[in-house]
Amino acid sequence: MSVTIDEVKKIATLANLEFNENELEKYTHQLNTILEYVDQLNKIDTSSVEATYHPIQYPDVFRNDDIKESLPIDKVLQNAPEKTWQYFVVPKVVGP
Repeated sequence: MSVTIDEVKKIATLANLEFNENELEKYTHQLNTILEYVDQLNKIDTSSVEATYHPIQYPDVFRNDDIKESLPIDKVLQNAPEKTWQYFVVPKVVGP
């Protein structure tokens, strides 16, 4: 499988990119080199390799989404370096 300059132009248009003629030739060559490499990978016999769906075979470790009572505000704010009333005081990050 190989890519033509016209196909690279179409891909560039879809990606909202603009290339000059030298770049089109360069990227056409690079894409063809990549596709040749992928073609080599397609020739490898993997019929004896068992399919893996995930490299780590652990079940999902999600906890149940149980409703629990929230912490009291004074306990939440007890280690805050600066607070005002029931809120954390943080530096302003948005300019005027």
